[in-house]
Amino acid sequence: MNTNNARLLSRIPAIEVFPVLAEATLPAKATEGEAFPVRATVFREGHDQFGAEVVLITPDRREFSRTRMYAIAPGMDRMEAWVMADTTGDWSYRIDTWSDPWATWKHDAAIKIRAGVDSDLMCEEGARILERAALGDFKRAQRAPSVPAYRKVKPDAAAAKQMLLGAETLRDTSISATTRFAAAVSSRVDAAMSRYPLRDLIECTVKYPVRVDRKAALYGSWYEVFPRSFGAFQRPDGTWKSGTLAALTEEVKHIAEMGFTVLYLTPIHPIGTTFRKGRNNTLEALDGDPGSPYGIGSTEGGHDALHPELGDFDDFDSLVEESHRQGMEVALDLALQASPDHPWVKEHPEWFTTRADGSIAYAENPPKKYQDIYPLNFDNDPEGIYRAIIDVVEVWISHGVRIFRVDNPHTKPIPFWQRFLRYMHINHPGVIFLAEAFTRPAMMRTLGMVGFQQSYTYFTWRQSKKELTDYFNEVAKETAHVSRPTFWPTTHDILTHQMTTGGASIFAIRAILAATGSPTWGIYSGYELVENVQRPGFEEQIDNEKYEYRPRSWDAIKEGGIANLLTQLNRARANHPALQQLHQISFHHTSNDNVICFSKHVPARFSPTGEDDTVIVVVSLDPHSEVESTVYLNKAALFEPETRTRLGVAEGHVDHGEPMDLELVDELGGQVYHWGRENYVQLSPWTRTGHVFSVRSVSTPQ
Repeated sequence: MNTNNARLLSRIPAIEVFPVLAEATLPAKATEGEAFPVRATVFREGHDQFGAEVVLITPDRREFSRTRMYAIAPGMDRMEAWVMADTTGDWSYRIDTWSDPWATWKHDAAIKIRAGVDSDLMCEEGARILERAALGDFKRAQRAPSVPAYRKVKPDAAAAKQMLLGAETLRDTSISATTRFAAAVSSRVDAAMSRYPLRDLIECTVKYPVRVDRKAALYGSWYEVFPRSFGAFQRPDGTWKSGTLAALTEEVKHIAEMGFTVLYLTPIHPIGTTFRKGRNNTLEALDGDPGSPYGIGSTEGGHDALHPELGDFDDFDSLVEESHRQGMEVALDLALQASPDHPWVKEHPEWFTTRADGSIAYAENPPKKYQDIYPLNFDNDPEGIYRAIIDVVEVWISHGVRIFRVDNPHTKPIPFWQRFLRYMHINHPGVIFLAEAFTRPAMMRTLGMVGFQQSYTYFTWRQSKKELTDYFNEVAKETAHVSRPTFWPTTHDILTHQMTTGGASIFAIRAILAATGSPTWGIYSGYELVENVQRPGFEEQIDNEKYEYRPRSWDAIKEGGIANLLTQLNRARANHPALQQLHQISFHHTSNDNVICFSKHVPARFSPTGEDDTVIVVVSLDPHSEVESTVYLNKAALFEPETRTRLGVAEGHVDHGEPMDLELVDELGGQVYHWGRENYVQLSPWTRTGHVFSVRSVSTPQ
């Protein structure tokens, strides 16, 4: 084996680094304004102390921050630091490691001076270390490369003064060695040494790439609509008049008033007539059936055209503008497939799969069949397909669309997506792509790795307390650097059996879990009206809007259903940074397995408000019966390390039941509660299915 090009490990190695994707050939995910953890296993020979820092590097290769790593698994050499980028772009980080003579001296001197062994010698060695630190001196590693980490960094005048005073005290033989030592390790001297550590033998890892996306890639509340249903009505003769983009524009204010930030439009392109599906996916459409909007393309155009019944591009532009005025973005469905009538079928038959009988293969997802859809075949002319799709997306970007929900990306080649998303990142930074892929975990993760900013998840099928706990921890702590989760209780394609039996209660429960469990969540229009009847034999709604017009009344929404709850949830999300981040989540024990409790936290240094923000969520998982439970709050798990220290909870502390007093405000009603270590809750499907508490204050009873 040729090892000539092998990179030698540092004297103090930092290995098993996280987050790293594909051996640092692909960037890990991060978001502007959201802290994320960097971890590594760091160790050295012998017993001397060492230090490690995460150095965050801006897209223009400047050092942005240095953050000291701390041990998170005593005895396992695992260390962690939390860092945060403040702008979008292609960032990176490295880990610097060094020998820490100050920490080594403090450890050894404390033992020897206490025992009266070499006391004066230990004081002199400490004085020399402080003098070196005051000069910004250090002993270079033999293989130290020429990078900014190895420049001498002299302490500021105030810090240098504290260091030199400490050295002077250590040499003052008129006082005892014990007193000299205590003065030298005072909080002032130690703070100066922490700010300007003496980094002997400093070396660094390679740089690991991180792509920092805009906040909308992480946080958003989506509202999905079929535009043709807005303003649609049935004429006296039974035929239907299609809704329009103009009619939808008039309703944007109502959607915004519920607190949604993204208006997601299912396909708005011309729909083919060949093999057009009828109501509830019947194989033969009746006169007047509008067909599935996913059967894209007709003589009137393809993916770059608007269905003429919806309006024209002036109408679309007005919709985008009004959405922006109401604080929302428009997301567009990008379904890369064609009806048999799509212009691509005639102009580029090689872009599709021809079967042995000469016919073009339609889409299938057994047992589902989509005779009205031809999937693209990327094998024959991948360059032509690539250019055509780029052209399509750029049309919609030019009309103000900056978010795309991509239908079934797992049925297209990964290299295509990698190339496409790289192009978009370079030429249209800030445009977000959501991967709608309910498939094998490896494919879902890889789509995130190659550049999809958001991903659908298995949340819809996670129902028990253990399933939810495991899954929430997985998406927050194990895969957040790979894919950003979006939680949808239902979609226009998915209505699980659970949602059909629990009435408004289960719709409320799943909304609370989705809105608080993930920074991005969404509902399909009609969710607020508790539309819960399945099409027999299928996990989707009866009278599915994919195949017919389905207008809804805003008066009915306001008078019934759970629209008020959705508004309260979105308001809580907007007001609390803890619900806008992904990584910080902790679960708390409950005595009833039908009650789940978790908390989310943002420390002051990472909060846009400059203050700590903690939210505690308690939800019933039983939509049929009243439940009671004791909730055992773990103080050590409620807050991150810096906040725990401020509250008097030591690092590495495990909560053994110490008393505490939390003043909580329920965001779903405004009531004020006082909770301690053990708390009784009663939840009911008829009155209250859950609490979303914000922590107003924390105190420890005397």
